[in-house]
Amino acid sequence: MIKYKLACSDCNEVFDSWFGSSKEYEKLKKKKLLVCHICNSQKVKKTLMAPRLINSKDKQKNDTDLVKFENIKKTIKVYQKFIKDNFKYVGKNFAYEARSIHYDKKKNTKGIYGKASKNDIQELKEEGIETQLVPWLHEKDN
Repeated sequence: MIKYKLACSDCNEVFDSWFGSSKEYEKLKKKKLLVCHICNSQKVKKTLMAPRLINSKDKQKNDTDLVKFENIKKTIKVYQKFIKDNFKYVGKNFAYEARSIHYDKKKNTKGIYGKASKNDIQELKEEGIETQLVPWLHEKDN
């Protein structure tokens, strides 16, 4: 596969297009099957392009980014384990349970975690109930 940057002579639109090979591009051009997706003109030409070369610095940066990502995943997993071990899971009832704990001061319970919509979180905040968003990895994502 090869990607060319194409330009329309009529409307000056510049766009990218993929071809099986450079020969494929030439074949489609010769048969007048290349058209501008904006104005349907057949006056479409390749523009100058710089090849994308992958050098060792790019690969090293990608490897470093991957290592950073894996370290972040490990840290999130450690937090998740701590939360699961020390907090009660309330599922989609998070907002209700948070209000129950907040307004019933006598109710002595350990912390909770669960799911809440952005709207629920905003309402809890407006009521003076503190919450924290925690990134959560599911087993299938690991």
